[in-house]
Amino acid sequence: MNNNFHLGRLSAENARLHGDKTAFFQKNKSTNAWDAVSWSEIDKTVKRLAAAFIANGVQVQDKVGIFSQNMVEIVMVDLALQSIRAVAVPMYATQTADQVAYIAKDAHTEIIFAGEQFQFNEVVKAINTGDTPIRQIVGIDPSIDFQGVTQAIRWNDFIKSAEQGDFSAEMQTRESQLNEDDLALLIYTSGTTGEPKGVMLTHENANGCLRIHKARLTALQHNYTSLCFLPLSHIFERGWTYVCMANQMPIYINQNPKEIQKTLREVHPQTMCAVPRFWEKVYSGVNEKIDSFPGLIRKFARHAISVGEQYNLGHRMVGKEPSFLLSLRYKFYEKTLFQVLKKAVGIDKGMLFPCAGSAINEKVNAFMHSVGINLVVGYGLTETFATVTCCNEENHHYNMKTCGELMDEIEIKIDPANNEILLKGKTITKGYYNKPEANKESFTEDGFFRTGDAGQIIPGQVVDGKTRPQQLIMIERIKELFKTSNGKYIAPQQIEMLIENDKYIEQSCIVANDRKYVTALIVPAYEQLENVAREKGIAFSNRAELLANEQIYNFIAQRIASATEGIAAYEQVKYFTLLEKPFTIDNGELTNTLKMKRKVIYKDYAEAIEEMYKH
Repeated sequence: MNNNFHLGRLSAENARLHGDKTAFFQKNKSTNAWDAVSWSEIDKTVKRLAAAFIANGVQVQDKVGIFSQNMVEIVMVDLALQSIRAVAVPMYATQTADQVAYIAKDAHTEIIFAGEQFQFNEVVKAINTGDTPIRQIVGIDPSIDFQGVTQAIRWNDFIKSAEQGDFSAEMQTRESQLNEDDLALLIYTSGTTGEPKGVMLTHENANGCLRIHKARLTALQHNYTSLCFLPLSHIFERGWTYVCMANQMPIYINQNPKEIQKTLREVHPQTMCAVPRFWEKVYSGVNEKIDSFPGLIRKFARHAISVGEQYNLGHRMVGKEPSFLLSLRYKFYEKTLFQVLKKAVGIDKGMLFPCAGSAINEKVNAFMHSVGINLVVGYGLTETFATVTCCNEENHHYNMKTCGELMDEIEIKIDPANNEILLKGKTITKGYYNKPEANKESFTEDGFFRTGDAGQIIPGQVVDGKTRPQQLIMIERIKELFKTSNGKYIAPQQIEMLIENDKYIEQSCIVANDRKYVTALIVPAYEQLENVAREKGIAFSNRAELLANEQIYNFIAQRIASATEGIAAYEQVKYFTLLEKPFTIDNGELTNTLKMKRKVIYKDYAEAIEEMYKH
């Protein structure tokens, strides 16, 4: 990274150096084709947007809301705001009017970009509360019905709003004043335990993020393509998109998260960031496919995976040279079975896949590496501009139990009082917007940020003459550690991760705090369970009948027992309840980043929970 790099200059620099190169691909709804957008086209629109912002009264460090699913338009809005020293306030496409109103009021956001009809309607509801500063809604999708809303303006009309004036002098002045101290993003946390907090991320944080990724991910190539499918309002996807843009890597924009499997098979990206749940679903799907093979082919597939495990995990990842015979076997399976499996998912051209957001099941991680899928597992937070640690892409001396090696320029230590991970560095937030009390609680006296996560540090080691950085094991969210009435500590997420690794279980929520034993609320993988019922000759006319069947209950009980057999007796699930409906964002039981709101779930299923403790 050069010393003059700034997100506000990114589109102009890429257009100057790589003008004709494709920056993004976006699906054309009319033709169903992937339309390419060059860096010259991106920069032209970014400049017009920047002028329009100034024409519409956006001052230095003013906050502008972006409330949309992934679109190339919202990337251009972001870059335009950075170029005039304004601040982007991303919102999840699924947020409600109340959440929009809260963010708009807290950040004093006067202009909000709405992606499609749903987002537009929610902003209108927020305005109708009468307690927001919102004065303008910019509708991106041309099909949005404005319903006579006077504050609404269409995307093209907003861009044209600067045509009657000359704003070039002001744009040049602001460009000359771009600096690292300016706020770049204000990203609101999901609020699992309280009201959302606006995480302040500066250009110093952004530049630090790009620097440390350039130093660590040396294998990234300009001709790699990336697929953007996590919400751009999520720091993981946003940070990764910045990394890709800074490396001039073309990015496919997946607009509808439900179409990700179809999109993967269409575009075959070399790289893509994803959360563990995505790979857990891939793992379940692949294993289900293998289980459906005839006996001899199934045995062949399992042997191939065993060979892959010996080759990658038993040798390459610990710096050992595989034997000629093992290498020969692996190369054969790599070009046959493994290639077929990866092509079926759409990741047959994959080179590296960053994975973070929560802990990944060790079995899933091991499986992916065994078949040659290079997961680069990491740990990070919104407050750290994503990555704090990530596994070394070379895969030498890879430790499956960790979430990787510490990134450059970041200091880490563990609070001896509660094993909390403490961090300091140029990628770390300066604090929360309008939250002085939260800021006091979130930083130590010597300036380290309190992550709220418990962890363990593995000291750096000298391997093959090279000094390897410290590695981190993430144990649990401190606030989510449960203590039973018997005084035993329970880490619910670890138990849930084990349970959800089973292909017949979609979601689980552990109950144990101040209770005498562990119970669980279980959302089955309904389609898989229905197939089991048919195989066993169990008649059912609806979901309720299926889940009430004793054979089905016993079947799930066996699956849970098998998945958790390695944990302590006091951590084992003693009773569970099968639920007819999944936990969703719409019913308020999940945050926009798909984390469980335990208090809401416990309230919604209070009667079922109490029933499990009558024994």
